Amino acid sequence: MSNMNEKLLIDIGSTYFKVSTDNSIEQHFRDFNKQILDDLTHKCGDTLQRYDSKNVHICSSANGGLSTLIIGVTHSFSLKYASNIAYNAGINVIDSIIFQDIEDYSIPSDLIDVVIIVGGINSNGGVFDERLTSYLAKLNYSSVVYVGNQPDGALVAERVEQLVVLPNIIDDRLHIVEEHLKDFLTNLYQQDIEGKEDIKHLYQITDNQIYSTPYVVTKSLPLIHGSFPVTDPFILLDIGGATTDVHYSKDLVNDNIVTEQGFDRLVFKKLGVYKSRQSLIFTAENNEFSYELLMHLKVTENIYQEHSEKATKVLMQLAIFLVLCKMSHYRPAYVTLRLLTVNSIVFTGGITKVLTTEDIEDIVAFFYRKILNSDHKPVTVLDSGYNIWTLGAKEHAVCL
Repeated sequence: MSNMNEKLLIDIGSTYFKVSTDNSIEQHFRDFNKQILDDLTHKCGDTLQRYDSKNVHICSSANGGLSTLIIGVTHSFSLKYASNIAYNAGINVIDSIIFQDIEDYSIPSDLIDVVIIVGGINSNGGVFDERLTSYLAKLNYSSVVYVGNQPDGALVAERVEQLVVLPNIIDDRLHIVEEHLKDFLTNLYQQDIEGKEDIKHLYQITDNQIYSTPYVVTKSLPLIHGSFPVTDPFILLDIGGATTDVHYSKDLVNDNIVTEQGFDRLVFKKLGVYKSRQSLIFTAENNEFSYELLMHLKVTENIYQEHSEKATKVLMQLAIFLVLCKMSHYRPAYVTLRLLTVNSIVFTGGITKVLTTEDIEDIVAFFYRKILNSDHKPVTVLDSGYNIWTLGAKEHAVCL
């Protein structure tokens, strides 16, 4: 056995898993023909045997995240507030609907993990009517939660089976109340991770709750300056096999509506390089600057059909460009960041195994020139040793 107080930290990603002791971090490409526990035991069995299960702490991003559809009354309050809370809880917003126009919206064909209904303040009811229940009846969803005005909550609950009713996220002064919805969504995310058969088996080697990796990374951000040459304000891009996560300093946004933390998070569920390869290519094909970027990289669109190291490298570079576009005024996905004031861009995840600092700086410079017409050059910081997640994991493990 190891030292009684020494912690073993394990991160299960969609393509890699990482095992961190007090002395080193091991990284292994996953064998998808094996269950995660079998693969982990095969590659790191000697390390696992040295630790008591109470000292093993695991996080995972292998489930790719949950999706939500939000039905609200206004863009400026209900949809904006609910989207902010969802993103910070690790939930991917696939669409948002203004209730007044609900009859004009199509029905998403994919399964939605959770539908959020929000709108109005508690002193005013009569916001929702039978159009809501009619639309919900056509949706394919796993959970539905109501966080709108109190008077309508009871009426909607009578008509919608298994509706979860939580306190309104909008108070009477039009301020955001995030705690209840955020806890509910965070727990859903946890249940999804733990419900995966492969993840369940990991409880054979740990007595502790398995957390989502983005949650652990968020815990790392206030500690990052002690280990990396990062200058505020900064953004952190975690580009992996299934998703791209963005953690950013809140002083990069004009509209700070959640005040508990210094950082917010976005997740792009379909911007990964392995599991989400086709959707990444689709996004690239629909970006008018992608062709020019490919020319800059001296490749053609034929690279999309290749399965080679070079193709993976180009897709990683495209992912950087596309996610920066989504955070800019060019293609705002949810928030527009003040990217001209960013001093550092930190990269972690599978991307660090494929691209060099020079590869990344080339794309960042292309983005700033082409999209922002600027020669601004944020400092690139590469977490090539996968150390960032361990900062939050250690901090969290100490608190348990």
